[in-house]
Amino acid sequence: MIEPHAPAPPGAPPPWAGPARLPVRQGTGRFLVLACVFVCAACGLVYELELVALASYLTGDTVTQASVVLSVMVFAMGIGSLAAKRLRRTAAAAFGALEALLALVGGCSAMALYAVFAWTGDWGGLWASGPRLLLVAFSLAIGLLIGAEVPLLMELIQRIRRQDAGGAVADLFAADYVGALVGGLAFPFLLLPLLGQLTGTLLTGAVNAVVGGALVLGLFRRDLSVRARWLLLVANLAVLGVLATATVLADDFERAAREAVYGKDVRVALRTGVREIALTGGTDGRPLDLYVDGRLRVSSHDGDRYHEALVHPAMDGPHARVLVLGGGDGLAAREVLEYPGVRRVDIVALDPAVVDLARRDPALARLNDHVYGDSRVHVSTADAFRLLRTAAPVPSYDVVIADLPDPGATASTKLYSQEFYGLVRRVLAPGGRLVVHAGPLSSCPRVFWTVDATLRAAGLRTTPYRVDGLDSGSAPGRTAGASRAPGDWGFVLASRGARPVLGPGPRETATVTRESLQAAARAAEATRIKGLAASTLLHPRY
Repeated sequence: MIEPHAPAPPGAPPPWAGPARLPVRQGTGRFLVLACVFVCAACGLVYELELVALASYLTGDTVTQASVVLSVMVFAMGIGSLAAKRLRRTAAAAFGALEALLALVGGCSAMALYAVFAWTGDWGGLWASGPRLLLVAFSLAIGLLIGAEVPLLMELIQRIRRQDAGGAVADLFAADYVGALVGGLAFPFLLLPLLGQLTGTLLTGAVNAVVGGALVLGLFRRDLSVRARWLLLVANLAVLGVLATATVLADDFERAAREAVYGKDVRVALRTGVREIALTGGTDGRPLDLYVDGRLRVSSHDGDRYHEALVHPAMDGPHARVLVLGGGDGLAAREVLEYPGVRRVDIVALDPAVVDLARRDPALARLNDHVYGDSRVHVSTADAFRLLRTAAPVPSYDVVIADLPDPGATASTKLYSQEFYGLVRRVLAPGGRLVVHAGPLSSCPRVFWTVDATLRAAGLRTTPYRVDGLDSGSAPGRTAGASRAPGDWGFVLASRGARPVLGPGPRETATVTRESLQAAARAAEATRIKGLAASTLLHPRY
């Protein structure tokens, strides 16, 4: 609760810090300054969360991006706070200019970052880390401006009526922290679902500019010269004009950026909560690609090769009941249903929109052989970890297929943990098999062998193998716009009892033969890294 302010102890204030000539009573003026602190804090946290969310979407490594953004911004806030000491003589004019600049930089940050990612993200070479460097630059700039706010606002509130420093700081920080709470809750529950990242951030910038300009031009206008008032008014109108123009063009910009990322053949583009789904090609003989959050999930170019290598070795044994974790596109289930002995297939997919697209889109449904029309297929849209944790631990599945994004993506790290594999082990029937997509072996051998070590730590016996891909981008997890260089896919076959024998199942394909799988196991074993620790929820190692 903000308490009535106490008079400051006797002492000579700086010569520029005389009482402000306000158009309202001192109590009202003080309330308006604290209200401005509240709004500015909310806007500042929205900028911060927007940078974290967008960086995580563009690169996939949430922990690293959040750490970079937060640490750089907090450091910059300290520098900004020190730099603002030199602006106290002209606190009102400096605060007005600072808010206009913060509104412009913060409001346009999402659009600028996405533009750099969309149009230059595949340049490589010296610019390979360009989007990350721009992220650091925006974090630094926004942090500097936010850090300079508090000293200037402290000066302004003291200009209204001087009070003891402790009481002024307490009131200022109370308004600041409550504003940060509101901004932090508004971003995921209001701005993102209703407006999206671009429009939500642009609107936040506009609010920032209006509130900062209104406080200075309305409450402290007598501290400014006529020339300074006009300059500040023109600056704020220019910022609002830029933000309004960007808002009007946001949809066109997003379409153009989407084409730059996915190509001009985008047939379906939709958002579900904070996820973006894009479907390209699939008509007139063009290859079909499905992207989720900017990462390739399905490619008809050589997706058959990936799914055959994932599914068929696991089906070399009992396979009446099959559990597919992930795989909402239906392609893993398509391979499973080729076996006449399959009685039930349970698919656990996180996003119902992917399942709906795989069910209704003609090209994607044709690619998965319309598996969702098969009465043996049952779908649950849920988090796989939560579902396995709450389900009764009945060992009922002969085969479990983990068709999940690469373990290097932070959002999926828990699905490659020892705890998760322990939950999967509980539902495996005697003699049952688990197969895990463990990412590319050639480029990420340490990640691959950490998956193997984690499975063994969960009490499973493993047989790792790798399969060359005609296009390494066809496996889950490749970022849109990345090069389609030849690579491989790594898999680990596991079981509760004896070490599983790698075989093609009852039927062989061009990709999966007994000889090719034996060669795949030897190739993987030649790269083994020994002594790796298991990845856990509390100590992820990917």
